[in-house]
Amino acid sequence: MANPASAPSEPVSIADFEHSLDELEQLVARMEGGELSLDESLSSFERGIGLFRHCQQALDQAELRVRLLLDPDAPDTAEPFDPES
Repeated sequence: MANPASAPSEPVSIADFEHSLDELEQLVARMEGGELSLDESLSSFERGIGLFRHCQQALDQAELRVRLLLDPDAPDTAEPFDPES
């Protein structure tokens, strides 16, 4: 399975966002359960950070689209999307 956070320049689909968010919620629940070893916790944390970044990218893209839709006559007033910020 490909890492969803590996290509920040590609648009994120709604299905990808929902899948990543669901997986992130499951990871958090497992980590909060306290039954993971230290290595498993670290791996889960690393995966969670990647999923969080993937979800944040999707939200940033959605925000930019909304800005452009709200003011189509002046799209230059919307701030450009920068996945690195």
